[in-house]
Amino acid sequence: MTRFDCEALSFVQQRTRTDLDTDRQLVLSLVKDIEIIGEAANGIAESTRHSFPDVPWKQIIGMRHRLVHAYFDINLDILWRTAREELPMLIAHLESIVSTGTE
Repeated sequence: MTRFDCEALSFVQQRTRTDLDTDRQLVLSLVKDIEIIGEAANGIAESTRHSFPDVPWKQIIGMRHRLVHAYFDINLDILWRTAREELPMLIAHLESIVSTGTE
């Protein structure tokens, strides 16, 4: 099975949501990693995205746009939930796609 490494997951390991309120480096690290994921998703061909409608492409790309263009209005609760809940599910889904050979 392919392993999708995601630094954001390691950044939040052993951390709590309140750490975001006091650790600027954690915030910046999560923002940058999630931006990169969104940029990568945006670079995937539209035809490929249509082949995998269960992947929330629009939301992934939209999150990237939000982080880049509304930087001073980032909701840390959403950032935390994305890193702790959404990314692990996305990674599991992508690993499933790759392991079935339907990439």
